[in-house]
Amino acid sequence: MQKSLASPHTTRSTCPYCGVGCGVEVSVAADGITLCGDQHHPANFGRLCSKGAALADTLDHEGRLLHPLVNGQRASWDEALDRVADGFKKIIAEHGPDAVAFYVSGQLLTEDYYVANKLMKGFIGSANIDTNSRLCMSTAVAAHKRAFGADAVPVCYEDIEAADLVVIVGSNYAWAHPVLYQRLAAAKKARPSMQVVVVDPRRTATCDIADLHLAIAPGADAYLFNGLLHFLRREDALDLAYVEAHVEGFAAAFEAARAVSSIPKVAQVCGVAETQLSEFFQMFARTERTVTIFSQGINQSSSGVDKANAIINVHLATGRIGRPGMGPFSVTGQPNAMGGREVGGLANQLAAHLDFSDAASIDLVARFWDAPHMAQAPGLKAVDMFQAIAAGKIKAVWIMGTNPVVSMPDADRVRAALLDCELVVVSDCVQHTDTTACADILLPAAGWGEKDGTVTNSERRISRQRSFMPTAGEAKPDWWIITQVAQRMGFAAAFSYAKPAQIFSEHALLSGFENAGKRAFDISALTKLSDVKYDALQPVQWPLNNVAPNGTQRLFADGKFYTPNGKARMVAVAPQLPAVTVDTDFPLVLNTGRIRDQWHTMTRTGKVPRLNTHEFEPFVQIHAADAQFHQLQDGGLARLTSRHGSMLARVQVSEDQRHGSVFVPMHWNDAFAKLARVDALVAPITDPISGQPESKHTPVRVEPYKPVWQGFVLSRTRLELADASYCASSWGVGYWRHEIAGETLPDNWRSWVKNAWHGSGDWQEYSDAAMGRYRAACLNEGKLDAVFFIASDQRLPEREWVGNLFGKAVLDTADMGALLAARPRKGVASDTGRTVCACFGIGEKTIRQAIQKHGLNSVEAVGQVLKAGTGCGSCVPEIRRIVSPLQVS
Repeated sequence: MQKSLASPHTTRSTCPYCGVGCGVEVSVAADGITLCGDQHHPANFGRLCSKGAALADTLDHEGRLLHPLVNGQRASWDEALDRVADGFKKIIAEHGPDAVAFYVSGQLLTEDYYVANKLMKGFIGSANIDTNSRLCMSTAVAAHKRAFGADAVPVCYEDIEAADLVVIVGSNYAWAHPVLYQRLAAAKKARPSMQVVVVDPRRTATCDIADLHLAIAPGADAYLFNGLLHFLRREDALDLAYVEAHVEGFAAAFEAARAVSSIPKVAQVCGVAETQLSEFFQMFARTERTVTIFSQGINQSSSGVDKANAIINVHLATGRIGRPGMGPFSVTGQPNAMGGREVGGLANQLAAHLDFSDAASIDLVARFWDAPHMAQAPGLKAVDMFQAIAAGKIKAVWIMGTNPVVSMPDADRVRAALLDCELVVVSDCVQHTDTTACADILLPAAGWGEKDGTVTNSERRISRQRSFMPTAGEAKPDWWIITQVAQRMGFAAAFSYAKPAQIFSEHALLSGFENAGKRAFDISALTKLSDVKYDALQPVQWPLNNVAPNGTQRLFADGKFYTPNGKARMVAVAPQLPAVTVDTDFPLVLNTGRIRDQWHTMTRTGKVPRLNTHEFEPFVQIHAADAQFHQLQDGGLARLTSRHGSMLARVQVSEDQRHGSVFVPMHWNDAFAKLARVDALVAPITDPISGQPESKHTPVRVEPYKPVWQGFVLSRTRLELADASYCASSWGVGYWRHEIAGETLPDNWRSWVKNAWHGSGDWQEYSDAAMGRYRAACLNEGKLDAVFFIASDQRLPEREWVGNLFGKAVLDTADMGALLAARPRKGVASDTGRTVCACFGIGEKTIRQAIQKHGLNSVEAVGQVLKAGTGCGSCVPEIRRIVSPLQVS
């Protein structure tokens, strides 16, 4: 934990993970930093998920980029900034402004985003700035604009709790937005009449509170909601008076919905039982207070915008919008994806929710900025941008706070494009990522806890991120870095900012500039904040202007929308199945997504031991029937191959997975595992309107990967095991864990181990060449430094009890005997099993033993005995599944 010499003080800030935007309270004292949820923040009221609760453990300088680097060599800030500015100016002079690009991030603060967008679109003169938010919420942006005339989320978090029916579509809500899920779970517990429907091909942790789970076929969502629209009309469950007064396009939308309209037809296309479909349709028809939550399962699709509009259509047709407990709700993935939308971070947007659709909007922004080279047309969206880099059309790119070599589809081609690009600049907190390895110039950016600014969460709530610790090394805030480059490019007058409050004030002023209620995004009431008031800014929802000086909880209560005639638009949706289908060569559908305790590409969460214990290596989840057909064994290794790339992963056989589909997490990368970047398999196919990639439907084949040997190594330092063809590394409590496998058998295991370890110590060994087993332990003054377990197959001991031995000051003879025998000592409660509860480090075996010993029959009872499930609550669904088959009558 990062130490501080500051006097004790508490800072209120905002979590840097998902779009929920939880408030945190950080206490800094001479002996370190502690953190808890902010009881007064309206997003979370003190709750935190496992990741947020572990934020204090991420604040050391291990792995940080501390100094500017030019071609791998340390440089001064002046030298690095001059190289960036001169490089961009040279390429613009020779090839024009469209030969350069920025690729930015929802990890940036709004003030950072604002100056980056202003520099590229207003002063360089190109709109080639896009963001990794393109990969998660650009579909929702496009759907909102089509339906409402503005990218405006109509609901607030309280609506989720006030609803009588909550429909969750394409979201593992319990893991992707844990605090909102806990709010929903608490509301349902307090009011059991509330109903929850989960629409997802997989049975996920979110289904723990579901009254109905529709395991629909991947990509069939638009058929489902078109079918629902037809059913609602047939059952006279529409609000025709509302439609007549406030909606246009109903006739065309209904006509399109008739194509596949009967319950038998919809059930057939969606692959669900007619009885289940009928139950869902009737629930929706009879329940006025309905919220439909949608996320990446809708957005990451080649027809995602139509899917989102199909959801919005049923809310408009029933008038279920603008009132408490109802409305369509897009939940965003990043802490400031919404803030990026506000400032025009997407290539097809202008600042202040304006865009390139009319000359007047372009002129408005140009006049406000006094921009000499205002971009006149949209730039390249993310996938197109990297394809243009590969083609040599874009010759310089500046990547800020994101890792596209891991997260972009067709990731191998993205890496190759960056390696061939004339100038690659990366500003980041972390020195070693898959993307920084491709950079010519690295600029150290301030991290969370070191920078000041604002973020906007999924319910349009602006909150402050506040600094509470000094910057690491020579790191600087992103806005400062961008401003310095702008000044060196000749734009000093427009980029004379000295602090983020000045940038925010300009951003607020632009939101109200010639607005007069025509644009949804308006925070003009915050234009003239003093530094003191900016620093003290409390969480508040926009619009925030002279009409609504205290903010706006939900939108469209008056039935007025931001279209030319003030009416919402229902969109005629012609459902489409995914663009690429499975075949005999690639017979399974790959679905990618998040897991509970990791974030994006693990640069922050991968540093925290307790977040690496639940899922510690890349895995592929597959249905038992598919596993049997493809000769895959639970716990074995598999190779996944698509038309674009391949990867290795551990097999998890699960009945939760839909037959014909597989699931792989998005997080792993070269920094933590070999051949584990799932987006290397994903095709660069996008929605034609939003440009968002289809990350949920890639045809793949999955084959057994049969190495000559397998094993694991636990060691106090991380090892470079170059001879292993498979290696997944994670940081545990006092040791590094390496899961390894190889295709070539070493001549001598003892020599191989000594070459891998490089350290001194006393070695104890066990070898059985006939069985292909080798075990070795290195001790230093009786303390365990490293253990190696090698076998010819996957029959290896449990890792948890071995890891617990690293906490002992001295290993006795019995411990050593247990190690070399590869089984824990009898009567020693060290074999806790795979960690279930990250907050308190409670393993599965410990939970099962407590259930049997104490006769526990509920999650609450387990919590009383072990505390498991009483922290962030993310593990509650898993605990419930453990309790259920073991309940004592």
